[in-house]
Amino acid sequence: MRSRFINAKRYLTRLFVVGLGIKRWLLLLCLGAGISGMGVVYVVLVVRRAGLMPTTLYNILTLQFLPVWGRILVPLVFGGSLLLFAASRFSLRIVAPYRQPGDQLIDRLYEHSKRNRGPSIVAIGGGTGLSTLLRGLTPFTNNITAIVTVADDGGSSGRIRQELGMLPPGDIRSNMAALARDEALMSKLLQYRFASQDSNDNNSLHGHSFGNLLLAALAGITGSFDEGLLAAERVLALRGRVVPATLDMVRLSADVRSGVTGKLVRVVGESAIPRATGHIERLQLEPAGVRAFPPAIQAILKADLIVLGPGSLYTSVLPNLLVSDLAAALQRARATRVYVSNLVTQPGETDNYNVAHHVEALKNHLPNGCIDVVLANNNFQQVTYLGRPVDYVRPAPLQGERLIMADLTDPDLPVRHDSEKLALALLKYIV
Repeated sequence: MRSRFINAKRYLTRLFVVGLGIKRWLLLLCLGAGISGMGVVYVVLVVRRAGLMPTTLYNILTLQFLPVWGRILVPLVFGGSLLLFAASRFSLRIVAPYRQPGDQLIDRLYEHSKRNRGPSIVAIGGGTGLSTLLRGLTPFTNNITAIVTVADDGGSSGRIRQELGMLPPGDIRSNMAALARDEALMSKLLQYRFASQDSNDNNSLHGHSFGNLLLAALAGITGSFDEGLLAAERVLALRGRVVPATLDMVRLSADVRSGVTGKLVRVVGESAIPRATGHIERLQLEPAGVRAFPPAIQAILKADLIVLGPGSLYTSVLPNLLVSDLAAALQRARATRVYVSNLVTQPGETDNYNVAHHVEALKNHLPNGCIDVVLANNNFQQVTYLGRPVDYVRPAPLQGERLIMADLTDPDLPVRHDSEKLALALLKYIV
């Protein structure tokens, strides 16, 4: 009995939430029924006055056997109840194909309305770090735009890029999975990789992920990569958007200072950079001067919050910001710009880096004034990962940026960010 009361109370509370989009239409429905009822009353009066209706029938239709207050109250209560019952049944039938088992319609409408009115957030990066962030943001808003790098040249993405001449879809696929409504199932589906007995057969499906092939197929069907992304949004029912930083075919290169000879070496290819031994001094996109994807610029300029990272500093975050138009938009943005530092150092990219080193690398590649806040982890557990002690990214004094420390680690996997902790820490900076 108590649980029914609590459920009814929650139902009424959510029903009368401002902006839900139900009450106005129910009122309009009742108004329309009332106006139609007036027409029926006039028909009865005209027929009665013309002598075409027996007195007994007239008395029954007009409830003459009830007092005046009863003649008013009974039609209002009975008719209103029928309207509400019919409207609720009709709504349930309409949305039945889109509901999950056990869903309450009012709960689904409430959550949908809340997320649609949520803040506009832009997340820039790639890889597993960005998908972790998106997974944490989806309960709060549908107005998410993930801007991801398209410089990947390894694995399934690299093969699709080489064989089909299209942008590498790997990072886009991973982040679309995080924004899909049924995220758990879609992640398994989109990340599924085909296996082959002959791993050297480059013409087979071996090593390809289903998500990459899906995006390639949609690009072929629609005639362009950007139209294919729009089609994928509809197919996967995304709670947000995933867009590339640019539609141009680019390669990533880096000037690496050798730790052995001290010489500066140019390393070409996103997959080759982490394997180079030395310190990365400069990162470039080839060709230079590529144009940003217009929806990415629009999202940055309209955002309430812009998040850089988390993700590989040199191969996930910075490649997006090397697109000059996108970096200029970031500089002009009105939103708070937060850089989320990685939890741990990345071998081959950020060995021995602290938070200040990460920020310095970003500032060396960006125009002035592109970072307002730096969010870093303060939970440094003594753990091992893949057989080696974890080297956490430690805090260090910054020049100009505000440093915020918080526990951002996943309790089950301390080398990864916790989606919910990260989202809650970032939502405080909505302007």
